[in-house]
Amino acid sequence: MAVRRLEHVNTRSADVEATRAFYEELLGLSAGPRPPFASKGYWMYLDGQPILHLVQRPAGEAAKPDSGNVDHLAFLGGDRDAMRAKIAAAGLPFRETETQLFIHDPDGLKIEINFTQ
Repeated sequence: MAVRRLEHVNTRSADVEATRAFYEELLGLSAGPRPPFASKGYWMYLDGQPILHLVQRPAGEAAKPDSGNVDHLAFLGGDRDAMRAKIAAAGLPFRETETQLFIHDPDGLKIEINFTQ
């Protein structure tokens, strides 16, 4: 049997509050229900689905070197000009191509936002 969909991505953040704010304020995800895990964190929702799990990394703990080769997360965007303006207003550096904007979250994870022409 083949997989049916991507369920979620889990990241470990140096500052989970800053990372939550980034995804809420810039990309429009919303923090929602999360089981009562011992670790601090948030489940970030898009269209009612918890697609991104954010977990607070303990102070002084480095990013895990063994968690694979994740290069970026990609989202489908809506209004390219509005997103570009929002990123610029936040003072974040970005790179763009004809159909994409690239930014980095507070933990350095590359975010790709795709736009249809």
